[in-house]
Amino acid sequence: MSSDPVGTLELGSNLLEPLFLKHGFAYRATDAGSSSGGQFASGEFRKDNRWLEIHFRHSLGMVTYHLGPRSMSHQEYMRSVLGRPNASHYPGFSSDPLDAFRHLYLDLEEHCAEFLEGTDDCLLQRIEDAQAQRSDRPMLPE
Repeated sequence: MSSDPVGTLELGSNLLEPLFLKHGFAYRATDAGSSSGGQFASGEFRKDNRWLEIHFRHSLGMVTYHLGPRSMSHQEYMRSVLGRPNASHYPGFSSDPLDAFRHLYLDLEEHCAEFLEGTDDCLLQRIEDAQAQRSDRPMLPE
């Protein structure tokens, strides 16, 4: 299944869609093709000036939350909400590429109220907190 990124992304987005539809978001595929890393596909769930961007190559990879020109990764969002890194369901570990979408669904349902139904101000505060935590992380020595 993961050898067909477009098909897998479609199946995965279908798993996420009921939650997003409940909150007024609509899905659309945004890109697909081939690059040096192989075949890929991407899409987004969008409502007004906010959207969730998802990318699939061999597995669900980049997951980014946007509010207008501001954004944060799923990892940054979860660290901000949960107070520590690597405590979320996604990415999880599985040989089934659709399990990553299932894990993302759980995170969205349990921890992403600001994104799904919160005000822009509330989501902006979350993005700013996530970015502050990013800048607080120690840099690796050169």
